[in-house]
Amino acid sequence: MREQATVAFVSGSARQYTTKQMGDACEMLVAAELTLAGVPALKVPDNWPGYDVIAQPLDRSAQRISVKSRTFKRGAAYVGYNDYDEFDWLAIVLLPGEELCDRTIYVIPRLVAEGLARRDKPTSKTAAERYYRVDQVPEIFAGWKSNFGLKHRA
Repeated sequence: MREQATVAFVSGSARQYTTKQMGDACEMLVAAELTLAGVPALKVPDNWPGYDVIAQPLDRSAQRISVKSRTFKRGAAYVGYNDYDEFDWLAIVLLPGEELCDRTIYVIPRLVAEGLARRDKPTSKTAAERYYRVDQVPEIFAGWKSNFGLKHRA
């Protein structure tokens, strides 16, 4: 017997996929966009530690990419990772919702992402978390939108 997908409601419309399916789709989307931009890439197996996509630029060694996806929403909604996760690039996929009409992908070098991240006090239980408010991602990472060539630029 096949398990039925959970239906979530986003901005008043029913979404016919689970959070896991959304995450998998966004990982495959990032791998496809990289490949089509001339950087061959593929999604690694689920639960691979630290990253979700591996890409092979022609001019350097393989690059590890952590993919995070969220539906766009104003206010207290966050996207983030842990400082001990091992990856070279952070890809943030924002799906349409509220005021964002188009799917948008930002591909940011780890050092840049780390420098712009919010973090809690070193003594807190969440000290390892690095995060960004979803509605601030387009402004913070404007220079990294659609960076499928994995360029180190701002």
